[in-house]
Amino acid sequence: MIPRRLRAPEPGWSVDTEVVVVGSGIAGLVTALAVAERLPGAGRVLLVTKALLEAGSTRWAQGGIAAALAPGDSPEQHLADTLTAGVGLCDETAVRALVTEGPDAVRRLIDRGACFDREDDGTLALTREGGHRRRRIAHAGGDATGAEISRALLAARKQAGIEAIEHALVLDLLRDETGRAAGVTLHVMGEGRRDGVGAVRARAVVLATGGLGQVFSATTNPEVSTGDGVALALRAGAAVTDLEFVQFHPTVLWLGPDAGGQQPLISEAVRGEGAHLVDARGERFMLGRHELAELAPRDVVAKGIMSRMRELGTSHVFLDGRHLGAATWERRFPTILATCRDHGIDPVTEPIPVVPAAHYASGGVRTDAWGRTSVPGLYACGEVACTGVHGANRLASNSLLEGLVFGERIAAAIAGDLDAAPPAGRIGGADEPGGLLDPQVRGRVQRVMTAHVGVLRNAEGLRAAERELAALGERTSREPCLEAWEATNVHTVATAITAAARRRTETRGSHWREDHPDRDDAAWLGHLVTRSVGGRLTTEYEPLR
Repeated sequence: MIPRRLRAPEPGWSVDTEVVVVGSGIAGLVTALAVAERLPGAGRVLLVTKALLEAGSTRWAQGGIAAALAPGDSPEQHLADTLTAGVGLCDETAVRALVTEGPDAVRRLIDRGACFDREDDGTLALTREGGHRRRRIAHAGGDATGAEISRALLAARKQAGIEAIEHALVLDLLRDETGRAAGVTLHVMGEGRRDGVGAVRARAVVLATGGLGQVFSATTNPEVSTGDGVALALRAGAAVTDLEFVQFHPTVLWLGPDAGGQQPLISEAVRGEGAHLVDARGERFMLGRHELAELAPRDVVAKGIMSRMRELGTSHVFLDGRHLGAATWERRFPTILATCRDHGIDPVTEPIPVVPAAHYASGGVRTDAWGRTSVPGLYACGEVACTGVHGANRLASNSLLEGLVFGERIAAAIAGDLDAAPPAGRIGGADEPGGLLDPQVRGRVQRVMTAHVGVLRNAEGLRAAERELAALGERTSREPCLEAWEATNVHTVATAITAAARRRTETRGSHWREDHPDRDDAAWLGHLVTRSVGGRLTTEYEPLR
């Protein structure tokens, strides 16, 4: 059973605003800034975030942001690469919006203060990543793109005077008597006038809560990425789409067989600059598997790595960038170089041990091309959303661009929607809260998901995952607390991912069924849409029209 809302104390404080944005990564910050520009005036937009403002996934982004900015490149070429990576499931309208509006969105980001790396002649320095046939990835600080973007946007937020509440875990959606979104409840972890459970009443709610990588034992995602936005949306009855397509980044630093939690990412841009994948025998095993070899789309590379590991009985492969030289490592990848050396590995003189790990959710809360979900007044942006841009497998470095483009689109939609929306009604009667899960369930869920719903999937493992998750769902917590709320969210999202993965009996993009190894357009060229109905998950197939 999926709770209709999380059990929590009644709100002890409240605040009113026009628009509340939940999340402080690139999607949330751009949305909040764009809303403030379209709806000027104090207090009209409020930003809330789970930890510190800079603690989300954006600051961990290394490779860069993709856009057709180079002479000889074009939105049409970027469109073609994105559609290829999405393996038939991209929404071409959404992709076209991304690639055509993307270049100007990046220029506006630069105008907001983001400093990207430049060539000697002053032009943007562009690199290449997996699935891209052109050098179109703009980067900053070598491999610190996300940190620079986060810095610039946080400075812009401060200058714009947008109020923020930190250390705030969003709990559930408030709705008025018509069913329209009317704000959120949240729990603030701190001391002061806004601590404990409170309510933000708003005419529009934007979910920009980031990813769900913490559903797995090993991930590139930060500790806060527990799928809170997807879980909230499911409890609110919103449609959630394509959750089976969890992208596993091919090259994550291997720290040993028992390593868990957030793992260091080795950016795809390292391969874009010429590093090679080799197995334990030193052989380049991606040659011949795909015309782009190590720069194939991520699902292809992750599968190639897992296949070679299985063939040789090894726990990892290697990324060999010794031929790049010390100067390139120090100039282009200073963060990765320092991280590797902190773990006793020097990429200048030795190959880096790598293995795939959970990285990005291509699916999420279903939206239209303007960020609207199936619940009136509720919008979603960034990794929590499924705009249709990524299809079955996100193209490298399209995620930051999606946050830019669709954050601005949501602001435009909200400005028009609020003018047309009826006056806010009284908050409707809340659903009865469901039971919370024991905080210890979280670790068990992560192990189940990694064992059975990881890179390699099959019917037997997925059935085992469903049984084990159902049993874990019986382990309840007596008292509401942060750990119990997170464990409940992780379990909810894991259950939904597993149901979708079991239903899709084909291999497509980042969903790899060993027992159904081929793509099956006749049966599966469409989306799986998940909803919570009466506290139970339902997953329905919608073929492409």
